Amino acid sequence: MKILVLTEKPSVAKEIARVLGCTQKQKHHYEGPKYVVTWALGHLVTLAEPDDYDTKYKTWNLEDLPIIPERMKLKVMKETSQQYRGIEQLSRRGDLAELIIATDAGREGELVARWIMEMIRWKKPFKRLWISSQTDQAIREGFAKLKPGTDYNRLYQAAVCRSEADWLIGLNVTRALTSKFGASLSAGRVQTPTLAMMINREAEIRDFRSTPFWLIEVDLGPFRAIWRDPKTGDTRIFDRERADALKAKLQGQIGKITHVQQTEKQIPHPLAYDLTELQRDANRKFGFSAKHTSNVLQRLYEQYKLVTYPRTDSRYLTSDMVPTLAGRLKGTAIGPYAALAAPFIRKPLTITKRIVDDSKVSDHHAIIPTGEAISLATLSADERRLYDLIARRFLALFGGPCRYDETKLTIEVAGEKLYASGKVIKQAGWKEVYGSTDFTDPDRDESDSDDDPSQLLPQAKEKDAVTVRNVNQQSRQTKPPARYNEASLLSQMEKWGLGTPATRADIIEKLVSSDTIERQGSLLVPTGKGTQLIELASEELRSPELTAKWESELERISKGQGSMEQFLKGIRTKTQELVNEVKRSSAAYKPHNLTGSKCPDCGEFLQEVKGKRGRYLVCSSRECSYKREADGQLSNHRCPQCHKKMEIHTGKSGKYFQCRPCNVVEKLENESAGGRRASAKVNKQLIEQFSDQSQLSNSLADKLMAALQQKKE
Repeated sequence: MKILVLTEKPSVAKEIARVLGCTQKQKHHYEGPKYVVTWALGHLVTLAEPDDYDTKYKTWNLEDLPIIPERMKLKVMKETSQQYRGIEQLSRRGDLAELIIATDAGREGELVARWIMEMIRWKKPFKRLWISSQTDQAIREGFAKLKPGTDYNRLYQAAVCRSEADWLIGLNVTRALTSKFGASLSAGRVQTPTLAMMINREAEIRDFRSTPFWLIEVDLGPFRAIWRDPKTGDTRIFDRERADALKAKLQGQIGKITHVQQTEKQIPHPLAYDLTELQRDANRKFGFSAKHTSNVLQRLYEQYKLVTYPRTDSRYLTSDMVPTLAGRLKGTAIGPYAALAAPFIRKPLTITKRIVDDSKVSDHHAIIPTGEAISLATLSADERRLYDLIARRFLALFGGPCRYDETKLTIEVAGEKLYASGKVIKQAGWKEVYGSTDFTDPDRDESDSDDDPSQLLPQAKEKDAVTVRNVNQQSRQTKPPARYNEASLLSQMEKWGLGTPATRADIIEKLVSSDTIERQGSLLVPTGKGTQLIELASEELRSPELTAKWESELERISKGQGSMEQFLKGIRTKTQELVNEVKRSSAAYKPHNLTGSKCPDCGEFLQEVKGKRGRYLVCSSRECSYKREADGQLSNHRCPQCHKKMEIHTGKSGKYFQCRPCNVVEKLENESAGGRRASAKVNKQLIEQFSDQSQLSNSLADKLMAALQQKKE
């Protein structure tokens, strides 16, 4: 008898099949003496659509809502139905005694497998492969320690609850808003409160009124000091007259040091990465979107086997991993990391609770290198950058604390108190891994307005005299709260429990694709559509507290502490309430992107929307399908100054290219050829370049130059 192994992706199936000795490649599986390895393509099975219950739901009508099936049905996804049929045929083989679930070790991976098993009516025994890396060793050890499949029934229940809740809330509220207000308005259990947070931040920025304030910095010769309010400790002075008076009072005065405090401090090494923290760092350092980080990380995990399981929410390792850490260090010690890892390899590792803590690991431990050998040159630039973050963070775990001396001085001048501080590093510790000597703690906010880490304070003692050489009165303005970028938005989503590490990137991308937010450089900014959507959505659905409560309950269900039945009962009740609230609404929706042009088919105004290839004009009527490219469509031609894609516009003399940022304009010479630049200058430069490098024969170069000259004339 053989064992059927079900993986999530073909690439994973190929690797597992190789390790298990399954050398016979078939259309839908690999086969060997003991195992048959097949694969899904992500989800092969999904929840049925409304029209699968009743054909009347093909048309969106407010009167038909809410749609709450008594029992949710499953259906095979049409796009991947061939692979499903292949698995279904395998399941009927009489020589297969049991099944091993080898999909991703997480909530969604469990759902992928269980829904397939339900559709093919698998009744035989099944087990679970639960591994945190895709290395050959991890696969072998995982198959040697298979767990009963029923151990993960609660995880499956939580996954079902999440999926059905998203269907019930998202589908019904989206249909209700769209039908009520005649516009494509997408709402959801997680995306709506996330959007609401961004709208609230915009309101804070809009309502903010900047206030001038002044800082008093005093030059005392060997060092600088700053004035602070004796009552509040604030360095800011909001009264100009008071600032002027302080400056005059301190100028040229002699004071004395009244207090000297010297302290040895330390910054412990940062915690290992979980997915959200890695996404934040990649966004801050490289400008990666959360989705891009997830995609690159998945390749490092699955294709190169360089890192452990990506979609984790833990920043700690487990005690059973301790014996493997030395081997991982040696495997990581290649290229630029060899010298950094050498001191740790030569001596026993110091393992602390900041590295290993079983109580803070649920399904998966932190993201660390696997120790697999690889040439870093085989990685793409982005893969290399992300691996560098993970490798250095892993090495930093064993670097010991960064130690420094901090000196704080209190100085009294003309009855006013001034403060100065300076820091001197004693032992770089883990910061050597980063080649850094700054005093930033990556896991804590250590901002201190009177700290100046760059200045070295002289040897000083109490009662030493000081002379004020100059008083610098700095004028500043209070600043509004910053708009969200992906790093800060991920932090807020994590704080409120919105989504999971595995889903937050997709939520952000869904908001972008639905045109409710847009990227402006590194910032995420709500659109007019997003602002109106939040005004129309239920206040309760906008609240992060409600979604956070749901996410917490899902976690409790996965741990066997909550009730699947009670959770779904509450979701169904809430769906009814949210839809009824939309039905009762007296609000109105006005599309934010209406143009002055009318649809040639039905006469309604056209809307300007963004697509992958640029901007389009579409009819604002949901019953009309008119669509055309907007003036200003992006081309593949690049601006000679900023190298961004140029837009195609139509003027009195025909079509032309224009770069919006630089306002560079070039004539579009050959429209039928897809739009080519009339740029003899560029062609001449290319020909001269080729001629200089002898890449063209002299005769060919002469002919090209002659043809070009004739064309110009």
